[in-house]
Amino acid sequence: MASGSSTQGESAGGSHLVQLIRSSVPPIHPGGRPIVLGALAGSLGLRFLLRTVGLRRFGSTVGRIGLTGTAASALFFRAPKRVTPLDTALVVAPADGLISLIEDAVPPPELGLGDQTLTRVSIFLSVFDVHVQRIPVSGVITKAAYRPGKFLSADLDKASEVNERNSLVISSTHGEQVIVTQIAGLIARRIVCDLGVGAPVLAGATYGLIRFGSRVDTYLPAGSTVDILLGQRTIGGETVLARLPPGSS
Repeated sequence: MASGSSTQGESAGGSHLVQLIRSSVPPIHPGGRPIVLGALAGSLGLRFLLRTVGLRRFGSTVGRIGLTGTAASALFFRAPKRVTPLDTALVVAPADGLISLIEDAVPPPELGLGDQTLTRVSIFLSVFDVHVQRIPVSGVITKAAYRPGKFLSADLDKASEVNERNSLVISSTHGEQVIVTQIAGLIARRIVCDLGVGAPVLAGATYGLIRFGSRVDTYLPAGSTVDILLGQRTIGGETVLARLPPGSS
């Protein structure tokens, strides 16, 4: 009887350990899985080939370097779970990173929204930040536009105007329009956006990623109250950028 109880206790303990590991290690975004799997397969394949031709020590070294690179890629494409504020009048950060600019700017012209300036909050993502993007407000996507461009360093002011980008216009549940723009950077060469026009969205939900260094701009509707400071670090889906205009519904 005691032996059976001990076995059950060990099983429960093992299951609990597995759950702890799963909760501590974030999943990989689907857009990054091909790269991680490709790096893993390439590392193991090259190691096997080198060892087969007699270069065992070199093969082992190459294998270790490759596995380290694979782990770094998995870390880059991590998509941790986040807890988003319930207040639907709040605009949450669409990305992890550093608030690099808070200024008035005209929205991307390809969206056809005119030349009225709006408050733009720019978040710069270094290679060490989580690179998935998250929806800033709940609502429905009413416009989407991709524009090819340059690959200047994403922390430069003019990156918003000249770099490759993908923009979404979200009609929030409060009736205000919030614009979020993914911008490629110096190293980033691939913008992934999983959503299109007509898609209902929830604040804090992941919708895409930018591979290897980038920037995300959020354009706030007129009358919004900015609740973020220049130089502050953000947690995507959790940090509050602003509050929508009072009286919007």
